[in-house]
Amino acid sequence: MPGPYILRRTQHLPRPLCEVFAFFARPENLQTITPPWLDFRITQAPPELGLGSRIEYRLRIHHIPTRWTTEITAWHPPHSFIDTQIFGPYTFWRHEHIFTADGAGTSMQDTVRYALPFGPLGRAVHSAIVRRDVNKIFDYRAERMRHLFGE
Repeated sequence: MPGPYILRRTQHLPRPLCEVFAFFARPENLQTITPPWLDFRITQAPPELGLGSRIEYRLRIHHIPTRWTTEITAWHPPHSFIDTQIFGPYTFWRHEHIFTADGAGTSMQDTVRYALPFGPLGRAVHSAIVRRDVNKIFDYRAERMRHLFGE
């Protein structure tokens, strides 16, 4: 199993902690911060997230239709939650979201741990494509958050 690989991002948003967390508690907002080139569509989700919530969605990774299911495996509002892949393209995917009151705003930290299948081929694909793709997705997300919440 190639990996686990780790992506860490931190972003400051000039909005209160409860407001930022509430945005992430609504599954439909995931589509709002996902790049359009992924053609991301939620197919099933509860109206609001909580421990044990599952989100099923479909997307296109390099034009290849992909189904993905994640589950909220930790839920500590308004400070943190973890979503973990139950079914999808990775061997392992765990995304930890941490929110901290920071002056007049909120510091948002993401830590994604993920692994790919296919041994040496997976490592090569990560180096050539996946690392760049994951970074582009989180770059887009940061830009959308700046647009939605100001900075």
